[in-house]
Amino acid sequence: MPIGVKSVYEELGAEDGYRVLVDEYWPQHKSKSRLKIDAWMKEIAPSEAARRWWGHRPARWEEFRDRYRRELTQPHRQALVDELVRRARRGPVTLVLGRRETQLSNATVIAEVVQEQLP
Repeated sequence: MPIGVKSVYEELGAEDGYRVLVDEYWPQHKSKSRLKIDAWMKEIAPSEAARRWWGHRPARWEEFRDRYRRELTQPHRQALVDELVRRARRGPVTLVLGRRETQLSNATVIAEVVQEQLP
């Protein structure tokens, strides 16, 4: 799978390839050199309104996922998705989050959208 998702708390791996932070804010107490981030796409993060509404409540996950997928079609976010698709066609890409939970996250939604656009 050319698109992976990891927490900043997980170990770096040779399979990570191009590492992209997809959070709006830089993770506290984490240096850029230690995280080995190739790009920071803070503009691809969910809107503040979407994040506040969801509040990381699992019961709201499906609705958040749908709302965020719509946000990813906005021109400024779509351009970043397109860039991730181009990168993934050339090799592995890992979307990195500043939290421990990666299963229900904006990164998993981004990964789904990018994966759908790959041949």
